[in-house]
Amino acid sequence: MASSSSPKEVALLAALSLASLGAGYFLGARSTSVTESIAPTFPEPAALGPSNSSALNTTDPKPEDSQNTADPEPEDEDEDDFEDVADGDLSAISAGFTEPCKLVLVVRTDLGMTSGKIAAQCGHATLACYKALAKKNMKLIQHWERTGQAKIALKAASEDEILELEAIAKSLNLCARSILDAGRTQIAAGSRTVLGIGPAPVSLVNQVTGHLKLL
Repeated sequence: MASSSSPKEVALLAALSLASLGAGYFLGARSTSVTESIAPTFPEPAALGPSNSSALNTTDPKPEDSQNTADPEPEDEDEDDFEDVADGDLSAISAGFTEPCKLVLVVRTDLGMTSGKIAAQCGHATLACYKALAKKNMKLIQHWERTGQAKIALKAASEDEILELEAIAKSLNLCARSILDAGRTQIAAGSRTVLGIGPAPVSLVNQVTGHLKLL
């Protein structure tokens, strides 16, 4: 039967055990410290907000520079006034079911107006005649619209000729409007530029302007 351990052996074993535990604890703590020191650190992502959201938007194209090109001067400022001369009985004019109607635009050629200016003045005369006749004889306006809305541009050599044609047209109860220019672009203020006659049956309008040449 083996003899029991002496007190010295017991004390030696206890000391070795305590030394092993201390060495193991020291090595474990050092390993943890080294691992934490070499581990990479990453910054926390910043919250998106008004201050940094634009920095992330790198794909948006830059706005193009605005072009400061000046618009060309209009041929006419659309502020002309037509002379409101007393009319005849505009409601007295009628057209047959298939009878053609037309609106004529008599343009003064002695003023030297450009094509753009003439177009603007003819527009004024057309609108003036349309508005005036629509108040008195809408049935005739509608007939003209159904039959093609014919518009004919003719030539006059002077203001006196325009005035004479206007007087004749009104004596026949035709709608007639002459345009007085505002004088803001090419010609003197108050210049009579275009005379509109109609819309009305072709045969009746020709009694006034049948002798004039096309513009």
